[in-house]
Amino acid sequence: MENAILQLSYLIGSITFILGLKMLSHPDTARKGNLIAAAGMIIAIFATIFLYEYTGGEGQPVRLHNYGWIFGGLIIGTVVGSFAAKKVQMTAMPEMVSMFNGMGGACAMLISLVEYNKPEVKETGTMIVIALGMLIGTVSFAGSMIAWGKLAGKIKDRTIPGGQVINFIIFAGLITLVVLVVGGFLPEMHGLFYGILALAALYGILFVMPIGGADMPVVISLLNSFTGVAAAFGGFLYNNPVMLTGGILVGSAGTILTILMCKAMNRSLKNVLIGSFGGAKAGAAAGNKEQGNYKEISLNDTATLMAYAQKVMIIPGYGLAVAQAQHTCHELEKVLTDKGVEVVYGIHPVAGRMPGHMNVLLAEADVPYEKLMEMEDANDQMGTTDVVLILGANDVVNPAAKEDPTSPIYGMPILEVEKAKHVIVNKRSMKPGYAGIENELFFRPKTSMLFGDAKKVLQDLVSEMKQV
Repeated sequence: MENAILQLSYLIGSITFILGLKMLSHPDTARKGNLIAAAGMIIAIFATIFLYEYTGGEGQPVRLHNYGWIFGGLIIGTVVGSFAAKKVQMTAMPEMVSMFNGMGGACAMLISLVEYNKPEVKETGTMIVIALGMLIGTVSFAGSMIAWGKLAGKIKDRTIPGGQVINFIIFAGLITLVVLVVGGFLPEMHGLFYGILALAALYGILFVMPIGGADMPVVISLLNSFTGVAAAFGGFLYNNPVMLTGGILVGSAGTILTILMCKAMNRSLKNVLIGSFGGAKAGAAAGNKEQGNYKEISLNDTATLMAYAQKVMIIPGYGLAVAQAQHTCHELEKVLTDKGVEVVYGIHPVAGRMPGHMNVLLAEADVPYEKLMEMEDANDQMGTTDVVLILGANDVVNPAAKEDPTSPIYGMPILEVEKAKHVIVNKRSMKPGYAGIENELFFRPKTSMLFGDAKKVLQDLVSEMKQV
């Protein structure tokens, strides 16, 4: 009876994961979907704690008994996680995603370590799962920590001479070690198994280290899929449907998202991983290019131009997140709408520092989902747009992606803002964007620069707009 209840709990958990993921596809249901999936996880956790049985040393079924350690870990993790989630700013959300994702990889790595060191004889299939869980979980953990450091500005891009060859050698070494450990070809396997741990950590560090800023959203998504696959291996080890379902969902969703983002950037995954997109070379290229002449626009002229426009498109970027100006931006949108101006938002798939960063930012400010336009639809309407207001975006509107074959972002689809009648760019300064390259858009005839902190500028713009 108790085993039936345990299996039913796992089934409920698996179903809630699927429902929750489905509901995450739309902002109106995303919060509820997240809560439903969390409820399913809680049911599965407590069912495991109180109903799960395993075979003890004498062959007798034994239940979990070290409740002090279990609930101590649950309480500490819940408190730390809740505090971190409530305090994190939207600008730091990508770092938190990388950090939490890395913790998932570390859990998969520790599961493999624990299971490998158990004394009982393991079948070949079990050894394959343990070895691959160790490899993928460690790569995900090490890579995610490097991604966290880069997003937080604590680690700079580093291109190692011959890095691609070194990574290939390490990867070949990892495959060799896995084959030796699984096959049991040598009398002493422990050293080789820990060799997988060391090489996988080194590989995770080296393959993320040279990847430049513009590709970081893709890398975060890829590492997320790695963690999902590693968790699925844990589900195989423990014959746990919830771990298996959750791991498969995360792994498959992360892989699909990675492919879609690569397609949106017109780049292959191979180019992302070996191309050092927006890294040291990009910075060097930016440094060798002369700046042109740009023109500024006043707040009053901006307010007048937008108030008498028929259609305004707002392009949000990381600068908007840094200034925490999403609510003020929504206020500007409402003021313009009251004046009879049509307002929409053009969303580039890799704007910000993680997949969907701008969508989450604007959803937090209750911007209607219907006003968010994907890149292709936004470009189709750009020719009928009177004013484009760019708030802290840079690389995703850079014409070099279409016009300069020598640019490191060449070939990446962009928001074609130059098709609009007027382009206004809000930035703190003329510094290059996250990819580290100059933006020719700022020096084009249709473009005017509106310098200042996004939140302060938007607040002043709202005040000016109300007087027009």
